[in-house]
Amino acid sequence: MNIISELLREIQLPKMVKVRQVFHAPQLADVAGEVQKAIKEAGVLSRIIENDNVAIAVGSRGLADLPILVRETAAAVKNAGGNPFIVPAMGSHGGATAEGQIDVLHQLGVTEEVVGAPIRSSMEVVKLDELPNGLPVYIDKFAYEADKIIVINRIKPHTAFRGPVESGLMKMITIGLGKQKGAEAAHAYSFKYMAEHVPEMAKISLSKAPIIFGIATIENAYDKPAKIVAVPAEDLEKVETGLLIEAKSLMPKIHFDKMDVLIVNELGKDISGDGMDPNITGNFATPYASGGPEVKRTVVLGLTEKTHGNANGIGMADMTTKAVMNEIEWEKGYANALTSTVTDVVKLPMFLDTQELAVKAAIKTCNAFDLNQVRVVRIKNTLEIGEIWISESMMEEAERNSKLEILSELEDLVLDY
Repeated sequence: MNIISELLREIQLPKMVKVRQVFHAPQLADVAGEVQKAIKEAGVLSRIIENDNVAIAVGSRGLADLPILVRETAAAVKNAGGNPFIVPAMGSHGGATAEGQIDVLHQLGVTEEVVGAPIRSSMEVVKLDELPNGLPVYIDKFAYEADKIIVINRIKPHTAFRGPVESGLMKMITIGLGKQKGAEAAHAYSFKYMAEHVPEMAKISLSKAPIIFGIATIENAYDKPAKIVAVPAEDLEKVETGLLIEAKSLMPKIHFDKMDVLIVNELGKDISGDGMDPNITGNFATPYASGGPEVKRTVVLGLTEKTHGNANGIGMADMTTKAVMNEIEWEKGYANALTSTVTDVVKLPMFLDTQELAVKAAIKTCNAFDLNQVRVVRIKNTLEIGEIWISESMMEEAERNSKLEILSELEDLVLDY
């Protein structure tokens, strides 16, 4: 028996129970119809004239029903007499290559056949201007040379900063359409100034590029579309500010404020830009955002298939396994870290031989007064928290909470992810 196994030999794994979390979750029944309705109500199609080449900017996030959003937007452009094409708007994602960004779109279900429009991908950009502090503002060359531009994105809280505008259409214009150079410029002075720089840089793009409107979505706590709005370019900042407040009100959460150990089955860029959404885990990589529960130790058991070895965010875990470490393609996460200037997300956590040892190490080091009453929560990932597992010591609290429903009997903690 090696020294690590011996040190953890007496640590007991708690019994667990499955719990359903209840959220207020309005949901759209007909996403395709809502896209068409939103565009019609905004009256923005009149901005497209016959034979206009229209770039539709699509990002790397796994928006709910993204292929439908893109397909219906392209269809609306065609009905207005325009010629739509898709531009990947994802900063440095996809390995910061044109081919990699097409691959990201395909993984998200956005193919030429599905959405009915060609994809034009390049990392080439046009410099539009500079901020007074010298930061350059870039935009995708294909988009800039189009007659019109439409942007699609979800409005949600950012993982690294707070402001009136966070993750949404303005950020998509600044960082997504700015490609790797734009993302690098926006992050250059750290997330401390991101709340100022994102809207300032977006305003320059709006004034110098042919952006006509955006399609904004808000998702409910189960990651289903709750609202779709078409926003004219001149109203983007004002409308997005209100939509962000609404989006925050619908965000899911773990209905426990404190836990000793949080076990996350899987981490991935398809789940969050940070691999695990810190708004859910409470583990933020910068001091410019806060929220979520108080968690003493976080354990990551695996990577998602769609992240393709990109473990950006693994640095926010305290423990993981050797199997996870062997699966990581470090250069992918490093590319994200070098662009964002946030390095904590790619630091090395403690990695153990097995999942059991990783969890036991988290329990041993969590400093709970009674390790036999340790508060453990297990989730699949930070997107899917409708059903979670909690340790026996938390059952009484769960029974008192109307937003929680116990679904199972107590079971052994089986670590087989």
